[in-house]
Amino acid sequence: MTANNASDLPQVSDRLAKNAMRNVSERIIESILFAAAAVSVLTTIGIVYVLVSESIHFFQNVSIVDFLTDTQWTPLFDDAHFGIMVLISGTLVSSAVALAVAIPMGTVIAIYLSEFAHPKVRETAKPILELLGGIPTIVFGYFALLMVTPLLQKVFPELPGFSLLSAGLVMGIMIVPYIASLSEDAMRAVPMSMREGSYAMGATKLYTAIHVVVPAAISGLAASYILGISRAVGETMILAVAAGMQPNLTWNPAEPAATITSYIVQVALGDLPHGSIGYQTIFAAGLTLLLITLCFNILGQWLRRRFREAY
Repeated sequence: MTANNASDLPQVSDRLAKNAMRNVSERIIESILFAAAAVSVLTTIGIVYVLVSESIHFFQNVSIVDFLTDTQWTPLFDDAHFGIMVLISGTLVSSAVALAVAIPMGTVIAIYLSEFAHPKVRETAKPILELLGGIPTIVFGYFALLMVTPLLQKVFPELPGFSLLSAGLVMGIMIVPYIASLSEDAMRAVPMSMREGSYAMGATKLYTAIHVVVPAAISGLAASYILGISRAVGETMILAVAAGMQPNLTWNPAEPAATITSYIVQVALGDLPHGSIGYQTIFAAGLTLLLITLCFNILGQWLRRRFREAY
């Protein structure tokens, strides 16, 4: 009995050593994963800190009431005005045009790929669709300026050479792959038993897709829509090239206007001295853009919780 126990000790020791090494490797992997997560969190905190600290200096010289209520945005002129609503209007109008194109088109494409397309068609179409999302945005900008705008001018002869309509339409086409891909993934995650139950009740494939699959995947659809909204609000180069970058307070997409992102590009490429009031406007505008995006994300989370509880 004693001899057998003695012969078993090396095996037990080897097993304990392997377990100890496995625990060490798991802790190392956990530390690497935690560091990766911490980098993203610290980066976000750093961005917020820079925007807030610089914006505080800006609001020491500019009244926040004028910033929110003034109807002119001319921070680089001698008669300076700092009405951020001019840039917000351009941002919201261009985003609304883009989403009016991207959300219906992306949802229809997702329904087709998820419920109707042959597997070979799906395997071919989805990579091509995602390739559209990899095209540089500057290419989309010149496509809007040189192709879409002339076509629109044939339909609307009074349309100017730069407009939010042209930029918004192309921006919507650019966003379609994001919405379609995420929406299709959400629909394919719906259990097949729900579809089979609908078919057993005599429902058609189209009725099942619209009245069963889409409601069941609504939380994923809401997430894709919010991502599309954030992508539209934060788009820069298409608007900088095709929208005109004119600080014009308008809610008409047929007019040129500046957006928050295009203004930041315009000033960042200039030669304004660091610390000047004109230079600090880009941080106040950036903080405004961050708050708008945050509001949309909060709305998306609320919609996801509400529809998830409903379905």
